[in-house]
Amino acid sequence: MPTGNIKYIETQLQPEVSVTRRPKDIFQFKHFLVKHDKCAHKVGTDGVLLGAWANVENTQRILDIGTGTGVIALMMAQRTHDDVHIDAIDIAAEDYEQARENFALSRWAERMVAHHTALQSYQAQPYDLIVSNPPFFIDSAKPPLDKRIRARHTETLAPEELLTHSIRLLQPNGKLAIILPPAEGKQLITLANLKGLHCVRTGEFFSRAHKPLERLLLEFQFQNQSLQTDKIILYEKDDIWTDKYRQLTQNFYLKT
Repeated sequence: MPTGNIKYIETQLQPEVSVTRRPKDIFQFKHFLVKHDKCAHKVGTDGVLLGAWANVENTQRILDIGTGTGVIALMMAQRTHDDVHIDAIDIAAEDYEQARENFALSRWAERMVAHHTALQSYQAQPYDLIVSNPPFFIDSAKPPLDKRIRARHTETLAPEELLTHSIRLLQPNGKLAIILPPAEGKQLITLANLKGLHCVRTGEFFSRAHKPLERLLLEFQFQNQSLQTDKIILYEKDDIWTDKYRQLTQNFYLKT
């Protein structure tokens, strides 16, 4: 996959704090907080986008692959009923500990479980929805890699492995929702088709209307159907969010 000069969208939005002026190692959402002092990756736009965009209808079991801080899993908990169970896995010990701490601090702690494990060895009952903000760089840096770069490398989870094990863990009517840069996303669609997974819904994310496409939100399932497409633009002008992005994230960000 091409790596190019991919700019991290995570840096475009500054963490919002509540009126109590929380420290910078805490990201305050409307209904939960996320500590991200231990993780290689902080709370950012990619995770919030996927957490708000993924289709949670008719779900009873959800898996978050590579959970990091646990922000996507927490968004899934906020968006679902109290009988929905959520598992979250991460191979990095620091991320697992951070996610476990954040789950325990939330109002949904009883139905959220963090697991310190690799996807390849994870065993569980099938899921209705699997979500992932996966690593997407391939051979773009040489060792030694710092924690942030390693978290974005596919050395521990190649795209084919992500698909293979997601298929293994999905219900027959289950869905897989992923966010990736455009080139990696398009290649994943091709690879998924070869494995019997069809992309049935996409969200194209732009920071500004005149800027190039920056991220692809992708929803896969086993049943093929007409592709639904959507466009999401972050900024209308200057630092003013578009109405669409504001509506998408209004239940989460403090300033919406």
